[in-house]
Amino acid sequence: MDARLISPRFPRASAYHPDWLLGAISGAANPLWMTEWLTEALPLTPGMRVLDLGCGRALSSIFLHREFGVEVWATDLWFSAAENLQRIRDAGAGGAVFPIHADARTLPFAPGFFDAIISIDSYFYYGTDDLYLGYLARFVKPGGLIGMAGAGVMSELEPPIPAYLQHWWQTDQPWCLHSPDWWRRHWERTGIVDVEVADAMPDGWRFWRDWLALAAPENTGELAVLDADAGRYMGYVRAIGRRRADAPLAEPVASIPSQYRQMRVRRQD
Repeated sequence: MDARLISPRFPRASAYHPDWLLGAISGAANPLWMTEWLTEALPLTPGMRVLDLGCGRALSSIFLHREFGVEVWATDLWFSAAENLQRIRDAGAGGAVFPIHADARTLPFAPGFFDAIISIDSYFYYGTDDLYLGYLARFVKPGGLIGMAGAGVMSELEPPIPAYLQHWWQTDQPWCLHSPDWWRRHWERTGIVDVEVADAMPDGWRFWRDWLALAAPENTGELAVLDADAGRYMGYVRAIGRRRADAPLAEPVASIPSQYRQMRVRRQD
């Protein structure tokens, strides 16, 4: 048996063929490991409707359906919905996983449509916006769960950045990576969700490095950073919140009605 990507920490993910996984890389984290870790604390039951936001090449979406029997809307901006559809069909999930091409800030769904929303290693690209949770929460029903997992930091980094991190940090500008405590505060202050989980994966940096060494060994700069850091700052984080039924959510403003009337510009006109 091909032993690549077999890990006792992730028994569900270990059942999937490494060629299938490595042939559809879309980020710096193993999407099946991240999804398995997130769903250990985010319960899913057959028939639930799940938004997989920033799904990349839809591996996490297929995994969610096959492992939990849920229906998944595999939504991404950067990756082809047509390619994802073929991958979904080849995985035998064509009747339950639906590829959508959309921006996370202009989602084409009805309010309250989903039982749960998850985001794997992409939420930090848009979710740090102070107003974003209020926008996203509209799409999950009251009492529904919102969860994210992916790259993060163990504690907030403030200048001066450690010397071994400076080049990578300044080159890639990963200021959007935050700690579990940061995410808890960021969500709790809105009053929109009750945060049920905000934590870091034990030895997450090692899993990050193991995945990168196999998926992108040419990325020597990031590998060197992970080795030098050894988990001091870098790792994987997750957060899960439950939408409060009593939280008022305003409809987003899409346009302002025209109210123009011609008037004098200057007093003497």
